[in-house]
Amino acid sequence: MAHHSLALIGLGMGATPHAQSLLDLHSRVKVAAACTRSPARAAAFSQRFAFPIRHDLAVIERDAGIDCVLIATPPNSHLELVQRFARAGKHILLEKPLEVSVEKAEALVRLCEDAKVKLAVVFQHRFRPGAIALKKLLETGDLGKLVASNVSVPWWRPQSYYDVPGRGTLERDGGGVLMTQAIHQLDLFLDLTGGVTEVVAIADTTPLHRMETEDTVAAALRFRHGGIGVLAATTASYPGFGESMELTGTQGTARLVDGRMTAHFHDGTSKTAGETGGGGGGADPMAFSNEAHCAVLAEFLDAIDENREPVNSGRAALNVHYLIDALLVSARNRVPVAVKSG
Repeated sequence: MAHHSLALIGLGMGATPHAQSLLDLHSRVKVAAACTRSPARAAAFSQRFAFPIRHDLAVIERDAGIDCVLIATPPNSHLELVQRFARAGKHILLEKPLEVSVEKAEALVRLCEDAKVKLAVVFQHRFRPGAIALKKLLETGDLGKLVASNVSVPWWRPQSYYDVPGRGTLERDGGGVLMTQAIHQLDLFLDLTGGVTEVVAIADTTPLHRMETEDTVAAALRFRHGGIGVLAATTASYPGFGESMELTGTQGTARLVDGRMTAHFHDGTSKTAGETGGGGGGADPMAFSNEAHCAVLAEFLDAIDENREPVNSGRAALNVHYLIDALLVSARNRVPVAVKSG
């Protein structure tokens, strides 16, 4: 098993679970640099993590000893950073979303494919034990053929969250509740259900928030498997509740609620897996364990070692961008919209 040298780019709020995961996997990966342009962030980060601080991206770019980077910067910076590091031959683990628009997201994925570097996206919900158990049920056919699937993200963010410059804007974040919060659950939902082909959506901003983008979305969905379902996502549901999904098949129904999976079958049996845990649905976005982030990092390193695509690859991540784009177009134009397939 190879030992990797990694640079962490971006030391804001979202860097904490990554830094802890890098410590947990120290036998596989060394942090050669932790990079930020902000002296204040560097000072605060250094009090918690003893990684070498750098302020110059060019130095990291030119360092042939660094074979991978973990990018945890705002979404509108991703394409430029990925371009720099992919062309330098470094594998990339990228915080969600890929970028602020579908066009930029597609360009970013193509850049990595052309440079022949691995690109993985931080969609940690895929790696929680309950989600893994549910995927196995679907793969073994225990639920039968899916006929209906629903997903809900009833989260809360106070106005102070959106008062931070750039938060909830199209320019920096690329969207609101869908792109910034629900994207994790939607990525998992698409992976489990096999994809959505058509949506009819309504999006709005409630009086609870002053922000440019949407904080609430409701939609009807049609799936590739032929069934239908509903989507509901918000950051106005005080004090924040666990996200959930319900997959109904011809032989039973499985529910995944805040990380815990319960399945009930027509033959009277049932199965459970996973533990309910904080998912960042309340006022503190970082109120969760780093275990799933550690699994994301391990999968990224495995993909490099085995020279294969990560399960949470950039190309796989395009599917959730296509869904979000279709939802917002449908809401804006008040019409059904077909979802592009990756």
